[in-house]
Amino acid sequence: MAQIASTTKNVLVVAGDPSGDLHAARLIKALEEKDPEISVTSIGGVRMREVSTHFIYNLVSVGAVGFAEPFKNFFLWLKLIRLVRRYLEEKKPACVIAVDFYGFNHQILGLAAHRKIPAYYYISPQVWASRPGRAKAIARLTKEIFVIFPFEENIYAKAGGRAKFLGHPLLDIIPEEPARKPAGEPLRIGLLPGSRRSELERHLPLFVKAFYKIKSVHADAKGYVFAVPEFPDEKLLPMLADAWPGAEEEIEIVRESDYAVRGTLDFAFTASGTATLENALLGVPMLVAYRMPRFTYEIAKRVITVPYISLVNVLLKKPAVKEFIQDKATVELLSQEAFSVLNNPSKAEAMRRDYKAVRAMLGEKGVAARAAERIAAVLR
Repeated sequence: MAQIASTTKNVLVVAGDPSGDLHAARLIKALEEKDPEISVTSIGGVRMREVSTHFIYNLVSVGAVGFAEPFKNFFLWLKLIRLVRRYLEEKKPACVIAVDFYGFNHQILGLAAHRKIPAYYYISPQVWASRPGRAKAIARLTKEIFVIFPFEENIYAKAGGRAKFLGHPLLDIIPEEPARKPAGEPLRIGLLPGSRRSELERHLPLFVKAFYKIKSVHADAKGYVFAVPEFPDEKLLPMLADAWPGAEEEIEIVRESDYAVRGTLDFAFTASGTATLENALLGVPMLVAYRMPRFTYEIAKRVITVPYISLVNVLLKKPAVKEFIQDKATVELLSQEAFSVLNNPSKAEAMRRDYKAVRAMLGEKGVAARAAERIAAVLR
């Protein structure tokens, strides 16, 4: 591990998925702006690497998720835990900041607590969706928890934690007035299959085939698959070709940070996750689908405590967007739902009205700066 300058303002930041990497990078930049003396060491992804003083490992590229998948990376995780333990003991950082990714970060928080190093949770796990017992563990191991939904404050308060709703960090990066498609142009259909290889393998063929159902009626429709930097074209193009002959040439691959293309979509096939909330804030009509390994699905059915998988529906407490889970996620059903929205402008407009209520629930811009100020104030 690279040598780290001895300072009382060393900070360790840990994230494990593309969304966490994105928001952690913005928090790191905000911390450094608040106090240039802060030195940040991180475990995360390519975005965190760019803004950190020192970078230990690209955990985002591994992307373990679910109930069975993390066991495949057991020895890697064990190696990283040892690296973090050594870093904590040798450098004694001023604090540790965990960003989502509970399975790994719970271990990191435990290491920090054992060494009496204060810890913060930025974007806390969705304990309200499954395994609520995690709230007590997080409350016990953290100095403060920055939650992303207002109702989460009360959940952690009941668990004995100090939680603060500062707003949802997506508000810092999604434009309030996103670009729209010029009138008269062909349909633009988005494919958002997820960011991990396992999600891409399960959802991309499904979404591609559903797109070509639309294209069979609207021959000039254009498809856009939204990808993350961790999954390059040389991996994605063969998957498109396998899903549909010629798809690798007809469907455009988009990697963007400004949502300039996403905001112009007429409809999006979307895997459950942060992308659903992004679509809502952009005003993009969508459906939500998710498939998982059968073993994972059987466990998930028993532990998930909310009636919806889409964050939009969870927040609105109603099925504002149609959900297709496991065996119901079929090409036929997905394409039927897409046509029902594309052929019915009033249905799409009703969806957008619901989206405005979602935005109103998420607070105000400047989330990363507010979190950074609270952390930097303690470090001073």
